[in-house]
Amino acid sequence: MTEPRDHPFVAAVKPLVDAMGGELMDPALAQPDDVVLTWEGQDLLAVRLPQLSDSLDHILAALERRYGVPLAQLDRKSKQDVVRILEARGAFSVRHGVETVAGALGVSRFTVYNYLNRDSGTPKGRARAAGSECSLTHGDEPPPNSPGRRLLCTGSFNKVLTPCCRGR
Repeated sequence: MTEPRDHPFVAAVKPLVDAMGGELMDPALAQPDDVVLTWEGQDLLAVRLPQLSDSLDHILAALERRYGVPLAQLDRKSKQDVVRILEARGAFSVRHGVETVAGALGVSRFTVYNYLNRDSGTPKGRARAAGSECSLTHGDEPPPNSPGRRLLCTGSFNKVLTPCCRGR
């Protein structure tokens, strides 16, 4: 960057960019997908945002730093807290998010889904997605046209998901 790194604006946004896993750079090097930040009418710096899949890895690494141990070594309660934090940060909207989180925690996908359902505060066995149109409970038999024991979500995406519509 051509501007001094100790500029107050750079100092103000750097913690945010670091927390997102972004990269600060000279605005002259910005590509179309980068965000150029202007201060008092002058392009001061550009931010290259991480790829969405990299964001989840960055969040998991930050949580490991916060807890001071690999996530797989946490006790059950702490793992449930991690899942709650990740859900709030949108980790499960990323493709293969549940699988990635399960691997980091050293648990199965089913366990991650159970942690998500436990946090919901909904009656046991009900699909918990807010505004969900899923009419099935976890104990219902799957529809005849669905493979195996998977449940068919009747929500807006009409995908076959397991164990409920929570994964969309």
